[in-house]
Amino acid sequence: MGLSSALNSAVSGMALATRMAQTTSENLANAQTEGYGRRDVVRSSAELGGVRFEGIRRNVDQAIIKDRRAADSDVGRGQAGAIALSRLEQAVGPVGDANSLSGRLSALEQALISAGGDPSSDVRLRSVVNRLSDVTTVIRRDAEAIKTQREEADRAIARDVESLNTSLKQVEELNADIALLRNSGQDPSALLDARQLVVDKIASITTIRLIDRPNDQIALYTLGGQSLIDGSAAEFTFDQTPTIVPAMTFAGGGLGGISKDGVPLDPNNGFGRLRGGSLEANFRLRDETLTGLQTSLDQIAVDLVRRFEDPTVDPTLGPGDVGLITDSGAALDPLDTVGLSLRLEVNANVDPDRGGLLSNLRDGVNAVAAGPVGNGVQIDSWLSALRDGTTVVPGGARLSAAGHAGAFIADVGKQRLDAEESLSFAQARQERLLSAELANGVDSDLELQNLLRIEQAYAANVRVVQAVDQMMRNLLEI
Repeated sequence: MGLSSALNSAVSGMALATRMAQTTSENLANAQTEGYGRRDVVRSSAELGGVRFEGIRRNVDQAIIKDRRAADSDVGRGQAGAIALSRLEQAVGPVGDANSLSGRLSALEQALISAGGDPSSDVRLRSVVNRLSDVTTVIRRDAEAIKTQREEADRAIARDVESLNTSLKQVEELNADIALLRNSGQDPSALLDARQLVVDKIASITTIRLIDRPNDQIALYTLGGQSLIDGSAAEFTFDQTPTIVPAMTFAGGGLGGISKDGVPLDPNNGFGRLRGGSLEANFRLRDETLTGLQTSLDQIAVDLVRRFEDPTVDPTLGPGDVGLITDSGAALDPLDTVGLSLRLEVNANVDPDRGGLLSNLRDGVNAVAAGPVGNGVQIDSWLSALRDGTTVVPGGARLSAAGHAGAFIADVGKQRLDAEESLSFAQARQERLLSAELANGVDSDLELQNLLRIEQAYAANVRVVQAVDQMMRNLLEI
């Protein structure tokens, strides 16, 4: 080896060591940076001696990232359901809570028992009217809570669609920037980090499949096969509905679905092949879970109206007459029960504040003349109607009014518990995969060791340069 070759080798080694020191310091500085992929210097032997810098390699485990993104999607789906059902359960209250529907019905029973003990007491009769009003108020409150969560789910869909469009556009721009840097011979690792974070965000909205394209480009599809970006980013639209009433459904055309290029993705569910993640979860909350609970609450309302407008319970009632609890003052229409829980009212005939008579609780809703003040037969009939197991629920059980309400509250709690258990499992899996992903990231101890070796290599190359310099000086002095 000639002196010039030795000098070239040493100088190239110093340059490479400098590049490696820079890369190692970047790894250390970004050890806690989310989405950062550890960098390595790629090198090879030069043809004329020494070492040649080939580029920077970004080290990530795509298999682990793929599984972690699937877990992100499961967490996004689970969070939407758990949060909505938890809020609803808080509004409805647990079984036995005095402010819950079952608690209010129990209070109504106690008021009827008290009034039956002294039918002549206006104070006790007034308490019955107040407890009836409490029952209808709580049912309307619970229906409003369901309505609020449906509206929130609809808003969440709009937010997800907007976020999805923004993120896909960012991926398109990052793809272009990465290609530009790669073609110009520059390191695009920082942009690859940024793109990974954007793709992670998309994965929480809908489950994705990533396809590598040449020149570090990527394409994204959903697991159902819906194209998100393959070259150009797709753009989705969704029309939010600010106010949702119980009768409004997607199947009935009252609520919006997602469209692409003006064409609905799916006329059946509204989200088509955008499955998984928070997007599908919010659609199912709005159109299935919460509407199912609304139907259950409406059935409780129907049950209460029927119990008190039965002529065998109140002989003063005839066909078509309104009972103790009404549909906004009208009799029950079996063909118009959707949203009944929002329309329940106490019959004005027994409410003194609206021109009614307390004595009608004792004598019958449509009584034309006052009866004996000590006659508690009608009050006992109201109590029996409330307690009778006339409601048949799935499974064949026959329930009282309070039992029917308790079954509804228990169902809300069960669905909330199921959602939280699913979320807990998804989060545990996400944490395990995230730990595995981080284990392949920057190891500070290892990077410091590498830095010491780089320092030693640099110092060795410096000594070679110094030795060659001294040898050349000696030659010149001969």
